[in-house]
Amino acid sequence: MDNKLIKIFATVLEIDESSIGEDFDQSSSPNWDSLNHLNLIIAIEEAYNVSFEPEEIAKMISYKEVESKLNFKLLAS
Repeated sequence: MDNKLIKIFATVLEIDESSIGEDFDQSSSPNWDSLNHLNLIIAIEEAYNVSFEPEEIAKMISYKEVESKLNFKLLAS
């Protein structure tokens, strides 16, 4: 798991880093609402200098999915 990505999740969602694991998803945190979903994506895009398509963003509803899409973007660049 990527510590930088975990820190972004924790900061945006205002949760403890230790609560974020491979099974962490939108249902795991009441703070992961539609607004914070966009804030999370923007923070990730800025931190890693990547850009996600709207179709990708809609599917990024778990830590595992976010990490997977991010790794794909980083490998493709």
